[in-house]
Amino acid sequence: MERSREKLASRMGFILLSAGCAIGLGNVWKFPYITGQYGGGVFLILYFLMLILFGIPVMTMEFAIGRASQKAPVKMYDDLEPKGSKWHIHGYVGMIGCIMLMMYYAVVAGWIVRYFIKFLCGDFDGLTPDDIGNEFGAMLASPGTNLGYLAVVVIISFVVLAIGLQSGLERITKYMMMALLLIMIVLAVNSFTMPGSAEGLKFFLFPDINRTKQIGFTNVLMGALNQAFFTLSIGIGSMAVFGSYLGKDRRLLGESVHITVLDTLVAVTAGLIMFPACFSYGIDVNAGPSLLFITMPNVFANMSFGRVWGTLFFLFMSFAALSTAFAVYENIIANFKELTGWTRKKTCLVCGIIMFLLAVPCALGFNLWSGFMPFGEGTGVLDLEDFVVSNLLLPIGAIVYVLFCTVRYGWGWDGFIGEANSGKGLKVPVWLKNYMRFFVPVVLFIILVTGLYGFFK
Repeated sequence: MERSREKLASRMGFILLSAGCAIGLGNVWKFPYITGQYGGGVFLILYFLMLILFGIPVMTMEFAIGRASQKAPVKMYDDLEPKGSKWHIHGYVGMIGCIMLMMYYAVVAGWIVRYFIKFLCGDFDGLTPDDIGNEFGAMLASPGTNLGYLAVVVIISFVVLAIGLQSGLERITKYMMMALLLIMIVLAVNSFTMPGSAEGLKFFLFPDINRTKQIGFTNVLMGALNQAFFTLSIGIGSMAVFGSYLGKDRRLLGESVHITVLDTLVAVTAGLIMFPACFSYGIDVNAGPSLLFITMPNVFANMSFGRVWGTLFFLFMSFAALSTAFAVYENIIANFKELTGWTRKKTCLVCGIIMFLLAVPCALGFNLWSGFMPFGEGTGVLDLEDFVVSNLLLPIGAIVYVLFCTVRYGWGWDGFIGEANSGKGLKVPVWLKNYMRFFVPVVLFIILVTGLYGFFK
């Protein structure tokens, strides 16, 4: 049995791992098209404001609980909660949330890896827009393709994790994140040099009051709040586990700021890559979710050296998807190790098999099991799993963290502030107590209710 707590080798490893967890498909897929549709610069300003007011403080709390407990999320409440209280139930809920997230996220990550391989092999060369649209539909309709690339993501992830926390996860994520940032810069510079790119930048960055009015300012504000909150992966323990691997030499607010800045940099740069390219080639920028799998391949099909740029783009996307997969799977195996006392390698083998099997319904939900439509025509297994995680477990989990860190029936403000402010760096101001105790939970509850209302409406 492994009894000693594993630790990360460096502060840089912690920042890049945590940023890798936050930097996922929500940044580089959802963020750009939402920003474009919701008024460009208006949405960006509100998004940055929401990150500062809500995202960073809640992330700091999740890190603090993890570091104070020095345990995986499933056990992290045990030594911090008052005797006889039930806060620890959320540890199990968080573990279920991570498992449910990867039941569909690994399938979508598989699609990204497949597009990278197809661009690398030149399979998109010479395809018409209709051919590219049909290619995406054919992929969804193939059970073998979905299961095969799901297996690729699961095997890569658990092999990396089985190598070890420092030698596997930390080292490989460092290289992957550095490569992601470099490729991102190269792609953005290439987009800037395209004819007509200025219009794309204007659409993405400049405030457009008319677009904001069409959506409605309240909807734009809630959209910014939702995106800021969900992009940081807060609420199911995926950040807390990295807090548990962290030493006490740095204060946690500063670390949360660094991670949020990296996360935001990648999200904004994804927009800087996509919109100038779309405007340069006259491709619809309001494509919504299909922006990634239909719109962008059309851009590359029209572009000089499109195969090269498409390969780089989907390599960038693959790194973003896999970095999140590594981080959330690490949370799952940390929880299982805590519960079973198994070695890392045994835990990775068992969890890898379990996670593949649990993701099978989503992989088949677009083909063999497409008759299952939980929310009506056009919905499937993925929609149900995403609804539970995004609309329920993440916001409810964040509310639990905030209350646990601020009320006397939980860990309390003194416990939180003492942990968060241990070490060097940016301090959490003591005067934030009432803001965190009263205002933030109310806003998170509003996110929860409006998210549910908007979904079912």
